[in-house]
Amino acid sequence: MIRISKTFSLKDISSFKKKLLKWSDKSATSVYLNSNNHKSQINDYEAILALDSYSETSYTRKNSLNKLDDYLKNTQDWVFGYFSYDLKNELENLKSKNIDSFELPNLFFFQPKKIWLVSNSNVEALYLDGNEIDKDWNEINQINLTVKFTKSNKIILKERLKKNQYKNKIKLLLEHIKRGDIYEANFCMEWFSQNANIIPSEVYIKLNEISKTPMSAFFKNKNLNLLSSSPERYIKRIKDRIVSQPIKGTSRRDQNEMIDSKLMNELEVNIKERSENIMIVDLIRNDLSRFSIPGSVKVKELCKVYPFKQVHQMISTVESRIESDLNSPEIIKHTFPMGSMTGAPKVKAMKIIENLEVSARGLYSGALGYIKPSGDFDFNVVIRSLIYDTDTKYLSFHVGSAITSKSSISKEHDECLLKAKAMISVLQ
Repeated sequence: MIRISKTFSLKDISSFKKKLLKWSDKSATSVYLNSNNHKSQINDYEAILALDSYSETSYTRKNSLNKLDDYLKNTQDWVFGYFSYDLKNELENLKSKNIDSFELPNLFFFQPKKIWLVSNSNVEALYLDGNEIDKDWNEINQINLTVKFTKSNKIILKERLKKNQYKNKIKLLLEHIKRGDIYEANFCMEWFSQNANIIPSEVYIKLNEISKTPMSAFFKNKNLNLLSSSPERYIKRIKDRIVSQPIKGTSRRDQNEMIDSKLMNELEVNIKERSENIMIVDLIRNDLSRFSIPGSVKVKELCKVYPFKQVHQMISTVESRIESDLNSPEIIKHTFPMGSMTGAPKVKAMKIIENLEVSARGLYSGALGYIKPSGDFDFNVVIRSLIYDTDTKYLSFHVGSAITSKSSISKEHDECLLKAKAMISVLQ
């Protein structure tokens, strides 16, 4: 399908991005992706807004990647959407019996009528109907950015697992590790509210302001809303190049510069955190080797610590080369879910954590992003994210940490609380 393109110059990128997000409120289906001015050699855009569904995938929990491949071939266009964590049940011999409060399809993608691509100096509109571009450009620029946040009712958050229950689960997990069943697992738990009244776009703005992460996103499709402050890239395709950037290793920030620098340096040399990261890097190298050109899988960056507003994170970068005719769903098939959200060995770890966790992860641990008509794509890992249903008023977020033989149960619980801090603070 041919899109009409028009480019505009920008003087104030920051305010235009905010106007785009506010303008998208009128749409029932939209994706807003925000890199928060994060400097990276592989970032194509500062922000993207895609909205108004022209076509979309049907509800699917079987044969989903083949259906997506057919959809991509039929549309030959940009599509935006997500992979739910439970897509794993189609890719491996796995089942889920945990509490599922959203009952989502294993993937959902839509072809937008309107796309805005924001770079460092200009913005490009890609429309199916080019006659609407100038009208929308003027409408966006006339938006008043004075934000009056709605005073919401107090949200009562509940934990699926109390601290003693969490400790007992981790003890069982450590027994699996001691026996040699696995050597690392990412264990997650849910906070939830069954009667939350929020305005999702407003809460996303607050969440993004206190987090400023490079893979931040706001997605809505009718009643479903995802408010993500994710710092992690699951996978990106740039022609014949594949990039994955797992995060493992977290420490808090401090307002005192000397203490903050000390925390950063301590994380960089922490044996336990580095071993967590390296284990997942090995897993991702193995995943990529399944479809990459032999000998092309390389670790470009190992265990580098990056500061974010809430936490320091240890990030590695793994890259490979592929044959140019390899289709996108095939790449997802061999790499999903992100290894940082499962553990290693991957399938065994997923089986064990499924038995120990209480609630279905759903969108959490999944991925949100886009696929271009060329086949290039970019997806985050859905972490540090709120999921909200405007119909049922159910609100949920998960947090987790990697468990290894060196784990301290109380420290792992503290890490979960640290990661939950941003979500709790914007809701309370």
